[in-house]
Amino acid sequence: MSQHRCHYKDHNGEQCDLEAGQSGLCFWHDPTSSKEGDEIASQLQQVASEGHSLEGFSLRRANLRGINLVKKGSREGYNLTYADLYHADLSEAHLFGADLRHASLMKADLCGANIHLSNLKDANLLGIKLDGTKLDNVIWGDLILQEKQASAPSQRLPREQQQDYLQQAEEIYRTLRLETESQGLFQTAGRFFRKEMTMRRLQMPVYSIERNISALVDLFCGYGELPLRVLSFSLIIILFCGILYNIIGLGDAGGYLGWQVGVGLKQNLLTLLECLYFSIITFTTLGYGDLVPVGYSRVVAAVEAFVGAFTIALFVVVFVKKMTR
Repeated sequence: MSQHRCHYKDHNGEQCDLEAGQSGLCFWHDPTSSKEGDEIASQLQQVASEGHSLEGFSLRRANLRGINLVKKGSREGYNLTYADLYHADLSEAHLFGADLRHASLMKADLCGANIHLSNLKDANLLGIKLDGTKLDNVIWGDLILQEKQASAPSQRLPREQQQDYLQQAEEIYRTLRLETESQGLFQTAGRFFRKEMTMRRLQMPVYSIERNISALVDLFCGYGELPLRVLSFSLIIILFCGILYNIIGLGDAGGYLGWQVGVGLKQNLLTLLECLYFSIITFTTLGYGDLVPVGYSRVVAAVEAFVGAFTIALFVVVFVKKMTR
């Protein structure tokens, strides 16, 4: 091994030095050195087994098919943060628990690889191939890299560049959704589907009808992935309309049912409960006929009945979708 000092630039573009005893790592940091040979995988395994960090290694187009980078007896994998794995062949690779934060996996082939428990926060996943990849308990992070780039408040991006990042994010989320869904990871797939639809929505004109409708669907049911949102929305409508009925008043066998000043708090609370009861049977379109809307409460009842019929149908669709996966 050569004993001269080695210089290279890290992921921030800053000049770094390797000590004399580590100068053999220059090859791995050098982006101009070819890593396409058949012996590269075994050489990299040797470097990792010697305890060297693989952080920032330049492995563009590297032939790493079937490589074994698993730390025996440890749940923590090797450090591959900021590694450049552009177009690398990692098919059938064993990367259990690998730390791939901020790594570039753009167009990398991970078909059939095992990345169980790996950390892919802020990794570039554009064009990644994941057919048959073991994706159990992978740490994806709350936002993928392109979504962060599109929404970073510190950056004032031109609309075209922001659109490009959003399109890339949509493509990545679609890839992740399809693969996790095919492996039966439905909860994770549902999350990726919501993200995919959100990225698509953000590409629409800001004040367009399509974007507003998409936002409402997300608000009410999370694009069909959050049935509890439908239930919460239903309860809010029932409570809100019940309070309106209490204020406006209802007809009760020819009499009046509503808030009154001189009858005391207890009686007014009982009246509110009756108005909530009427709100429930109106929302569910039962309409027993014991209470009837009068005056402006007819408008409230008509709107609530329409919203109730729609919401109940929506809840059934969303619930069945979740349960039949």
